Amino acid sequence: MISRCSLLLHSLQAPLFTLLCLLPLATPAAEPTAVAPKAYLSLIIDDLGQNLPRDRRVLALPGPVTTAIMPDTPHAAEFAREAHRAGKIVILHMPMDPATGPFAWHPELPVEELQKRLDAAFQAVPYTSGINNHMGSRMTAQPQAMAWLMADLQRRHKFFVDSRTSAQTVAAAEAQKIGLASVSRDVFLDDERTEAAISQQLQTAIKLARKQGSAVMIGHPYPQTLAVLERELPRLKAQGIEWIDIKSMISLRSNQAMAGHGKNGVYR
Repeated sequence: MISRCSLLLHSLQAPLFTLLCLLPLATPAAEPTAVAPKAYLSLIIDDLGQNLPRDRRVLALPGPVTTAIMPDTPHAAEFAREAHRAGKIVILHMPMDPATGPFAWHPELPVEELQKRLDAAFQAVPYTSGINNHMGSRMTAQPQAMAWLMADLQRRHKFFVDSRTSAQTVAAAEAQKIGLASVSRDVFLDDERTEAAISQQLQTAIKLARKQGSAVMIGHPYPQTLAVLERELPRLKAQGIEWIDIKSMISLRSNQAMAGHGKNGVYR
């Protein structure tokens, strides 16, 4: 094969030929490497405080799990202290109608009773940074009560996580109106308590995080849920997913509603 330098030797004078031969051959510009957008997950485990050996498996999960502790459980205060010592975020898992019990909120209760029950619940669960609702499909649909709750949480410097147990919830919308730090759940992991179904829900959350940038998951300390999480969570980073704590998620979303919860960032 005839080289470029051989052709130039017959047509150009030696000094110019030598200079051209020393110049590097042009190479095509490299294609820019596509960078996958960041995808973030946060995980909350509800219904904690009932069984210490079981709940301690939650603390052993390899990442920033948020512990949602029910106030009317036998180990609420003890487990809250353990979670705090383990560096986990603690939130109050506040019972709301149709939940029952001494702390539960119901639409017919006066504000004074709501205040009394909320105060008692916070006393039962120390080290809380915020709250989410336990059940609450009736209660979170009450605009007046939710507006009062968000103002009270703002006074206490607590954030709110809307578990979205009902499509009629107005809780996150009321939080957004006053600028209270808040976020909404995207995926329930374990409505169906089989490992196959829970694994599928985890994949749903991962796909949603890749699509919209982030996803908030809620699960429970069921044996099947914990088995899936213990197996799958260590693999998230290799899949390009970053697991962040719930405070970081609130900051990331900046109180904006995701497409499934509202329009143009505003909760419906």
